[in-house]
Formats: sequence, structure tokens, C-alpha cells
Amino acid sequence: MRSLLAVMILIGGMGLAGSGQAELVEGRDYVLLSHPQPIESGSDVEVLEFFWYGCGSCYALHPQLSAWLAGAPKGVSFRYVPAVLRPNWAPAAKAFYALEALGVRSALHDKVYDAIHIGKVDSTSDAALFDWAARQGIDRNKFIEAYNSFSVQAQQVPRSERMAAKYGISGVPTLVVDGKYMTSGRMGSTPANTIRILNELIDKARRERTGK
Repeated sequence: MRSLLAVMILIGGMGLAGSGQAELVEGRDYVLLSHPQPIESGSDVEVLEFFWYGCGSCYALHPQLSAWLAGAPKGVSFRYVPAVLRPNWAPAAKAFYALEALGVRSALHDKVYDAIHIGKVDSTSDAALFDWAARQGIDRNKFIEAYNSFSVQAQQVPRSERMAAKYGISGVPTLVVDGKYMTSGRMGSTPANTIRILNELIDKARRERTGK
């Protein structure tokens, strides 16, 4: 009888675990920013990912995040923000913005990650990134021109640095929802759980916007 009861309790518990998701816990799953930041998404819920191409955890999260983006909820605006938390992270940020300026960032974003984490391209080296871009069929001189442009070096990269400071970013990958909720790869513990937390934070932000 006790064995039967134990089995029934186990099955019931499994059913409850599969029927819903654990409730978000502030401090464990996310933090509320002490100084919420203005968003640029209008009526859409804004999601930012602060990342670095050389980050192994960012690389692990990226496939899950890409899959999420392919079917992202309506009314959500997503933006990548290359973090520059150390001076040697700047080359990767400049590469991101150079690819964006040349209109090939979407096509090559995944390939940058693969080049660094599989091909062992040095993400902290200007020359290595120039060589990589040329191997992708990009005109080397045009890439270098975009990489070293005033827009990239004096505007976009410094803006990324300021954003990271304002949001209090101390590591990557970090996701910020609607300028006030922040979660990270470390808080999520696994890429799949990070995406779960992201979805729940989006729902939370949406409910707060509508007052429901």
C-alpha cells in the first residue's frame, strides 16, 4: 500500500511539474534595475542582449536565442548590444558594427561566433578580424574603412560602453527586458532556462503595461 501511494505521489508530482512553469523569483531568476532606463521600442516590449563574440556562454545561448527570435512573440522589439567591458572586447564590437554598416551583419552574425569558437579566430585582434572578413568575400578595404569609421569608433562603440554602464552590466550574456528587468546566463543556469525566464519577463512587462 505504501509503495502504491509513493508511486501515485510521484506521478502526481510529475504531472504538476509538467503542467506549468516555476514562478519567477526576484534575485534568483532576475533583478529589478534600481535605475530603469528609457526604451526605444515605443509600444513594443524591448529586449536587449548584451553579448561579446568571444564569450563561451554567449555562444552557447546564441542558438536558443536565434530560435526564439525566429518565433518571437508579437509586440516585442529585440536588439543586440555588443558589450565592451574590457578594452580587448572593443575589436569584436567594432566588427559587429562594421558588418551592420555593410548590410551583412544578419547573414554573418552566426559565422562570427563559429569563427571564434570553432575556427579559433582571435576576437581581440584587428588583423585577425580583417582577415576573417576577407575570407567571407567582403572587400577587405571596405571592411577596414567601416571598422575604423567615425560612426563606429566615436559613436556606436562608445554608446555601447555607456549603455553597459547605465544598465550595470557586469558580465555577458545579459538580457534586459523593457529597460528594467535583467537576467543573465548565470541566473538562467542553462540556455533553455534563460529563454524561459526571458519569456516570463516579457509577459510580466506586458501585464504591467496594460495594468492586468
